[in-house]
Amino acid sequence: MEFNNDDPYKRAQRKVKELKGFYAHATVYIIVNIFLVLSQMGLFSGNFHVGLPVWGYFTTPFFWGIGLFFHGLMVFKDRIPVLRNWEEHKIKELMDREEKEYKNTFKDDYL
Repeated sequence: MEFNNDDPYKRAQRKVKELKGFYAHATVYIIVNIFLVLSQMGLFSGNFHVGLPVWGYFTTPFFWGIGLFFHGLMVFKDRIPVLRNWEEHKIKELMDREEKEYKNTFKDDYL
């Protein structure tokens, strides 16, 4: 449940931009890591060598993959029920708390 005053076209446009960003991120991730694997296998040993230590070939995909995972969570959060329900629950909780504080403020003024 989103309380956004943007028009539907702008929301859709923003969502498409987020999706394009994620797909570009995933594409670059795949291309770079294929290159790293081929380099580690010695495909470029004749004329070209990256020169990374052995652990560098594994840490790059691992940590970059973690970043890509969280990027995907942010882009697709509306499709993941757990995240969507948590967000709706948190919004309701904060609104209820604010309403309670607001009522208590005026209640103290009249006593």
